[in-house]
Amino acid sequence: MIALDTSSLIAYLSGDEGPDVDAAEVALEHQQAVLPPVVLSELLSDPTLEGQVKDLFIRLPLLDILEGYWERSGLLRARALARGRRARLADTLIAQSCLDHKVELVTRDVDFQVFVRTGGLKLFGARTRR
Repeated sequence: MIALDTSSLIAYLSGDEGPDVDAAEVALEHQQAVLPPVVLSELLSDPTLEGQVKDLFIRLPLLDILEGYWERSGLLRARALARGRRARLADTLIAQSCLDHKVELVTRDVDFQVFVRTGGLKLFGARTRR
């Protein structure tokens, strides 16, 4: 399983190029793509979303919210904020979903780097910096 972030999924559907788009394409083709629940909410928030695309998003499997998720999310965000880093709530919730299920996240959003450092989030194709 590989979790897809909103940024990479939108880039894929827009015909953009990049390693994240390639990874999203492969994950979708091999039915290995999953969505953190917050990503589905972000995607469906687009009022101009066409019916076929909406159906595609709804058919993708979601990562379950596990017991203690909300507490772990709050603590993850607190660690990032304590380091003086920006940690948007939606990004925190996406990162915690991936951490709970031990799946890598495909994203082009650099804001997730804070969760690599503070929570151990794995980004697909990313090399960790020491």
